[in-house]
Amino acid sequence: MTKKNILFIMFDQLRHDYLSCAGHPHLKTPHLDRFAARGVRFSKCYVQSPICGPSRMSFYTGRYVHSHGAAWNNFPLKVGEITLGDHLRERGMDCWLIGKTHMQVDTPGMDRLGIARDSVIGARVSECGFDIYERDDGLWGEGPAGFYDKKRSPYNAYLKAKGYEAENPWLHNANAGLDENGDIASGWFLRHADKAANIEEQDSETPWLTGRAMDFIAKKAAENARPWLCHLSYIKPHWPYIVPAPYHDMYSKDDLATVVRDPREKVDAHPVYAAFMDNEVSRNFSRDEVRETVLPAYMGLIKQADDQMGRLFDWLEAEGQADNTIIVVTSDHGDYMGDHWLGEKDLFHDPSVRVPLIIFDPSADADATRGTVCDALVESIDLAATFVDMVGDVPEHILEGRSLRPFLQGKTPESWREFAVSEYDYSATSEAKVLGVHPRNARLFMLVDENWKFVFADGGFRPMLFDLANDPNELNDLGDSPDHKCIIDLFLGRLSAWARRPSQRTTVTHDYLMNARDRTPEPVGLFIGVWHEDDKPAEMSAKARGKD
Repeated sequence: MTKKNILFIMFDQLRHDYLSCAGHPHLKTPHLDRFAARGVRFSKCYVQSPICGPSRMSFYTGRYVHSHGAAWNNFPLKVGEITLGDHLRERGMDCWLIGKTHMQVDTPGMDRLGIARDSVIGARVSECGFDIYERDDGLWGEGPAGFYDKKRSPYNAYLKAKGYEAENPWLHNANAGLDENGDIASGWFLRHADKAANIEEQDSETPWLTGRAMDFIAKKAAENARPWLCHLSYIKPHWPYIVPAPYHDMYSKDDLATVVRDPREKVDAHPVYAAFMDNEVSRNFSRDEVRETVLPAYMGLIKQADDQMGRLFDWLEAEGQADNTIIVVTSDHGDYMGDHWLGEKDLFHDPSVRVPLIIFDPSADADATRGTVCDALVESIDLAATFVDMVGDVPEHILEGRSLRPFLQGKTPESWREFAVSEYDYSATSEAKVLGVHPRNARLFMLVDENWKFVFADGGFRPMLFDLANDPNELNDLGDSPDHKCIIDLFLGRLSAWARRPSQRTTVTHDYLMNARDRTPEPVGLFIGVWHEDDKPAEMSAKARGKD
């Protein structure tokens, strides 16, 4: 099989419904629409966690959060986890990173095994299996205790080289505006979201990363390098919600999609849901003033991202790289933006856990599906299986997702999944403290099929249940309805079966186990349960009988 390059593009906190090809009424994304017209748009893609870190670790391992264990931001990914980079390099493809991973290093594990951070293996273990072209998580917040991210900021170095004089230009230029007195109006504070960021647009984070990607691709082409996967991982439209001119005032409150919420959601709300509705970010985004200030900036960030996709796609065409590059566009999770009385992305309504996914394969095998929409239930872990399938065999005993290549080729896979799963370990949150939940019980599991969404809340709480056929906006929780006990029991059974899967059996293949059933044992002198020496051939037992 001829190996094409793979450009794996991820935006941070991009909602599934904030593209014009996905139906947003006012936000126009012509470049991503054009891209979708050349590939397949998957309309029901769910991430394995609504939080950055665990979601990304599932993308990079092809495994559920329950399997890899990096269940919240800054939870280390265990040293022993096999990553996308490991799979691809074994099959002749390099694996590079440009941008964000939110990876936390398992330092104790590396120290225990004597793995040096500056070795090739150590560097890859420290970076989710990627080789680094440019790593920048875009979290250069700074306070009395210093920087949130202790690593050096390549983006800050870039801005200083461009002449920006602030000590931390990420904070005071890229993510801040100026007030009427010329003072810093930080994007950390939502009331400033309507201001233009204090930076030239071409120097802001999204164009910078696009330029770094173009540099990388040009360099690899000049080197005639091995086939590569490049993970181009954008920082935006993640907060701080502020965007440079001209994008800062392209949209107004009149361009907002109708908020999805109902006062009845607050009546006898599930305790976990109620706790998250009561945090500061949710209380603020429940205010019209906040939504009307922030959402236009969020839309401006997406519009800028779309324009950068146009810049990148046009450049690939001009450089003759488009026909040799599989391109994927997705997001690590969504953003509530006030829907369901919530901010951020902590729970499992579609604005949070459902993400855009568009795949373009230039191969002739994919011609029949160009411009189509696939409504199959897809999980983010399916991408790792898809990428590996593009270049070789898929180790199904390790990768828990399933390849999407059949859908790209107009084929229907056999026995596709009945439901998708997402997880949230909220044990480190203030909500867990408010609820008095022990860390071992502060867990949520979402299962969604074509008609229902079910959320299991550990710790003695009732479940949540939504009838998607009759309540697509998920406004009426039926989790305590006796009339729906049979549906709840169905999902409890599904969750139990899913939890019992042999997810940790990763060192032997399914084929090995199947073959072992019929394998004749090697004559190494082990006789389990044998009554008499004559029950086995004499030559096999000679050593044991002292006859040899």
